[in-house]
Amino acid sequence: MRTLKTIVIALVLSFGLMASTNAQSKIAHINSQEFVQNLPSYKSAMSELDQREKTYRKEIDDLLKEAQKTNERYQREASTKTEEENQKRAMELQEMQQSIQEYRQTASEDLQKKQEELMRPVLERAREVIQNVAREKGYDYVLDSSLGSGVLMADGYDLMQDAKVAIGE
Repeated sequence: MRTLKTIVIALVLSFGLMASTNAQSKIAHINSQEFVQNLPSYKSAMSELDQREKTYRKEIDDLLKEAQKTNERYQREASTKTEEENQKRAMELQEMQQSIQEYRQTASEDLQKKQEELMRPVLERAREVIQNVAREKGYDYVLDSSLGSGVLMADGYDLMQDAKVAIGE
């Protein structure tokens, strides 16, 4: 979700947060994070990511169970095997652990890449809608009132309802 926050901040900056404004500028605000999270395309993207994460988690759990069973079997049979065979088995278990770690890392990287891939069009669509609605309403600037975005007070016009209407909610 750190990526989402970074993208939302970039989205806010793309709205043209002003270095300075004059008294004649019209300013509105919107909680862009809330707006994005209410988009059907966001919900669809998150559902796809959740499903992919569950699949990876199940595969990793299966690999861990298999490694555990192998370890238990090797432990039971250790007294009947030679030192050389036991060392070979220990190496095999280490390789299994290494393989699981590498798979975990690959899965994590894949999930992050997929999140960025799925979120890019969602965030672009949100930016376009907010920008179009702000232009229609005659606003020069739109501030992001999401928590942690830097807006301390947001008593101005809130574009949330107009933006929702623009996407058909």
